[in-house]
Amino acid sequence: MKNKITTLFILSAMTLGSCKLDPIADPNNPSVASVTTNASRNQLQSLVTGLEARSREYLSTAATAFGTFGREIWYFNSADSRYIQFWLGQGGRKPDANFYGVTTAYAAPYQTIKQANVLISAVNNTYAVSDLEKQSYIGFALTIQGYQYLIPANSQYKSGIRISVSDELNPGNFVSYENALKAIRNVLDSGYKALTQAGNTLPFRLTAGYSNFSTPAGLAKVNRALAARTAIYQQDWQGALDALSGSFFDLNGDLNAGPAHIYGAPPDGFNPLYYLPDGSFNGIPVVHPSLVADALPGDKRVTEKFFLRKQPLINTVGAIPLSSQYQDKRWAQNSSPIPYIRNEELILIYAEAKAQLNQPEDAIAAINRIRSAAGLTPYNGTKDTPALITEILFQRRYSLWFEPAGHRWIDLRRYNRLNEIPVAQDQGSVFTQLERPADEVNWDIYKENK
Repeated sequence: MKNKITTLFILSAMTLGSCKLDPIADPNNPSVASVTTNASRNQLQSLVTGLEARSREYLSTAATAFGTFGREIWYFNSADSRYIQFWLGQGGRKPDANFYGVTTAYAAPYQTIKQANVLISAVNNTYAVSDLEKQSYIGFALTIQGYQYLIPANSQYKSGIRISVSDELNPGNFVSYENALKAIRNVLDSGYKALTQAGNTLPFRLTAGYSNFSTPAGLAKVNRALAARTAIYQQDWQGALDALSGSFFDLNGDLNAGPAHIYGAPPDGFNPLYYLPDGSFNGIPVVHPSLVADALPGDKRVTEKFFLRKQPLINTVGAIPLSSQYQDKRWAQNSSPIPYIRNEELILIYAEAKAQLNQPEDAIAAINRIRSAAGLTPYNGTKDTPALITEILFQRRYSLWFEPAGHRWIDLRRYNRLNEIPVAQDQGSVFTQLERPADEVNWDIYKENK
């Protein structure tokens, strides 16, 4: 990302030095200045639409890579063995600055964060909308930013991330994981404050992915859901419950309620996780066999999420042959929306927070809500916190399987249980985190030597 900026700067300087040209506006690629100085309502709408579309770009890489690291899936690719050899850590391979295939999971969120900054700047420098309406734009932009920061934060972990990136040529220093989470909470809190001061109606349109959240109050609920997710990463259990109280959390509500990334036919993109059932593919994520082997008898999540193929998928390009009988069954078609946070997750956040605060009865009530929906009998284990956390992590494994946030890998890391990730079949290793990308390392070297 930084190399591209530097290259563009150099090319621009060369052009200016060689001749004088009259500026010509490109209507298909307007300059940032054209929308950050007295933007019209239509221009602001275009920025909102672009922000929502761009906020999806992390998904395919992040879900597939993080899902592989946590052995929710294997990613079979007959044309490129690196998805097996590198992502599974076979042969002692470990993440490095040029680790294969994960760049988008880092770069795409920052591109989205940049677009949100452009929207905020445009809103703050226009007379086309009222001060009240501006709060909706700003609140939405900050909510998206908070979510996008979480993606690199959770993959980089102790490597740290940059939070201050509004000035691309002078980005802020890397901050620790703990400080990144604090900053993300602050971003979300600022977004929430803006949305609570935005009146009753949005001055812009969102897609059907936000159909149940298409008011400032609705977006505020999404914001608080993301704040609750962030809080459990911080082990701020009461903070998680406080955030849930302002979210769309509903213990007895629809488990699938929540905002979603939408997809469609060209020129839009297809759902990147959809694969034709029983199809033949060069590359496809398959269900890790341990998910089926470890499932409780009668768990409906197995039959609802995992498609049993007539013939198993076999991968022979890695260190050893791997086979899976199951593929993803969650998507009815290639235009199905993909939720990025659901009520089912919020119920499990509630259960975890209650267990950690030594309120076992409330935790068990939430656990049983999930178990009942899965067709399982009520929880009958002990009520001590370690036992409840083990049960909650088990339920999260199936309820949140292969979702965009990469829950399983992150959950086991949160509780120092990465050794529970099954590697016997693939003879790989388990990663704690990804390493700082080479472009970031090189950028800091360039700045130091400038």
